[in-house]
Amino acid sequence: MDGSSINAITTAVPFLMISPDSKQGAMGDVGAATDPDVNSIFWNGSKLAFTDKKFGIGATVTPWLRQLVPDINMSYLSGYVRINSKQVVGGSLRYFSLGNIDLTNSQGVQTGSYKPNEYAIDLAFSQKLSKYFSLGVATRFINSGISRVYYNGGSGNAASTFAADLSAYYKSDKFKLGDKKAVATAGLAITNMGAKIRYSNDENFIPTNMRLGAGLKTDIDNYNTFSVYLDFNKLLVPTPPVYVTDSAGNIVTSPVDGKKEISKGKDPNVPVVKGMLQSFNDAPGGIKEELQEINQSIGVEYCYDNTFAVRAGFFHESRNKGARQYFTMGMGFHFKVITVDGSYLIPAGSVNNPLQRTWRISLSFNFDGFNGDEKKEPQE
Repeated sequence: MDGSSINAITTAVPFLMISPDSKQGAMGDVGAATDPDVNSIFWNGSKLAFTDKKFGIGATVTPWLRQLVPDINMSYLSGYVRINSKQVVGGSLRYFSLGNIDLTNSQGVQTGSYKPNEYAIDLAFSQKLSKYFSLGVATRFINSGISRVYYNGGSGNAASTFAADLSAYYKSDKFKLGDKKAVATAGLAITNMGAKIRYSNDENFIPTNMRLGAGLKTDIDNYNTFSVYLDFNKLLVPTPPVYVTDSAGNIVTSPVDGKKEISKGKDPNVPVVKGMLQSFNDAPGGIKEELQEINQSIGVEYCYDNTFAVRAGFFHESRNKGARQYFTMGMGFHFKVITVDGSYLIPAGSVNNPLQRTWRISLSFNFDGFNGDEKKEPQE
């Protein structure tokens, strides 16, 4: 393998990587360095420390893979509360319904139906370390019911595990950009660091991911702003190696320990921490294939008077690593404490792409407090 062959990385519970909100979803799934909002836990939890409100709640509904099936949906509920001028706590719930599955016996006779689901519950904490910089940490409980099948009227057990996120966020003061004023942002988040999940006898990696991003927000005048953001994403999971095969195409195993013999790449059956470190240099195709494992997202946003926004973006994944490539667009409306955002996904390339007709609607409420607007805090 030279990096030009298909060698996609697969993990358990891939729903953890589905963009859950409309604002960032309309900008090509960027989110490491965008402005903080009620959905920041998914993208970069450390951003919560820079929110200018006391508390907020939000909800998003995402019909998924509508081109293939009619009843797969992602629901997302999130919120945050400011403790003081430097600390914010937040939480979220992701619920992924995989629709109705008909069960049959070996003769093809229907024996019932089953509606599997997966969910994740998050708790996050964000701390400002200075006027410009914050850190965040989040813990996550993950439960997957796709392994539950019925045997003689009984069901199997769901699989579950725990994970954690570490994140950082930087936001500059306003500075001159030509004859305009601008703000620069940057963010880093390593998410879903956790134990493998067991469906049967085998343990599977969860989608540990590193997201690195930067942004620039420019004031066109007193009412209009324009922002551009760029994200890079890499799964911190071992790449499948190339195994030795015999003349019949069967994988050769070692007579000593019974393990599959590898011709290129590294053994993916390693502990989680070793797998994260190994993921940077284990691709069978060398550096060319390693670079293909980095997904790129770019997004732009035009905003008028902080009340109306138009957004667009593009997400790119190598054709050898999954071939997700799509354009996004959307709008947002802000009315006092209420914000409504919508987005729509347009796949690039294949006409029959399963991501066609993917839309999201988000509703959020952000409050300064029950007793009126919060007083501005002195500059640090």
